[in-house]
Amino acid sequence: QVQLVESGGGLVQAGGSLRLSCAASGTTFGIGAMGWYRRPPGEQREMVALITSGGSTSYADSVKGRFTISRDNEKNMVFLQMNSLKPEDTAVYYCAAARRMQDYWGQGTQVTVSS
Repeated sequence: QVQLVESGGGLVQAGGSLRLSCAASGTTFGIGAMGWYRRPPGEQREMVALITSGGSTSYADSVKGRFTISRDNEKNMVFLQMNSLKPEDTAVYYCAAARRMQDYWGQGTQVTVSS
């Protein structure tokens, strides 16, 4: 089992920045891709950014150029640097990790961007 714990969410004004962190624990050997997803109020969960164990990244079009995903494989952590935040970025952000054909999810952290 893999446990994921997010931190770093909060309230920020439009144009501001936040950095989310996610720490993986438990059976972390063999974790492959990790990523961030979000669920805006009243909407479905959507992919924000993904990063493979080798460091290849992909982003949702809505965050390209503003968000940066990174990971520290030694510490089993993944990060999401969010710049130029917009009110439409308001959502619960979830960390995800894939290991041995299973997906694991954190409990989420709230990000609220005020206009």
